[in-house]
Amino acid sequence: MPRLFTALEIPRNAALSLSLLRGGLPGARWIDVENYHITLRFIGDVDGRTADEIVDRLDRIDRPEFQLSLNGIGSFGSKKPHSVWAGVTQAPEMYALQAEIERICQRIGLPPDPRKFTPHVTLARLKSSRVDDVVHYLAGRGDFHTAPFTVTRFVLLSSKESVGGGPYLTEEVFPLHEARAVSSFASMELQPAKSML
Repeated sequence: MPRLFTALEIPRNAALSLSLLRGGLPGARWIDVENYHITLRFIGDVDGRTADEIVDRLDRIDRPEFQLSLNGIGSFGSKKPHSVWAGVTQAPEMYALQAEIERICQRIGLPPDPRKFTPHVTLARLKSSRVDDVVHYLAGRGDFHTAPFTVTRFVLLSSKESVGGGPYLTEEVFPLHEARAVSSFASMELQPAKSML
């Protein structure tokens, strides 16, 4: 069975903005634009029955669409950097979705994800990059940001075991529902009546 994980897709405009960050860092293996994503929960290698159960449970998630944007860049691995990433805005709806997926995975019997959820888009994997080169690369691109975009679904992706960074295959798509508009009547604050005197 291929390795599975849940993720948010990056729309074309934001992906093109990310692609402009490629280059200028010796020892970097850049991720292909079509493989950009935000991992919500790494599931790993599971048998077919478990995979079917995961899909069935994920299909029942009922959460609203939400807005995200990408901003800032950084690296993982301070003394020996191993990847460069773009940051993601703090959206409560994204954290709630990720937490629900984590609960589902644990209920099915998967071990808890040992890593704290740190939303990001991996831009490059680093093999032999020097710390100074990484610091120099990051310093020139720290003001990176994209326009906000609406997240309308999350996906179940698979990857081949031997290759990190893609290509990824979309196994299942799970739509989010349109955010319900709050009725203007319910959202109106009651104003005290003005005195006629």
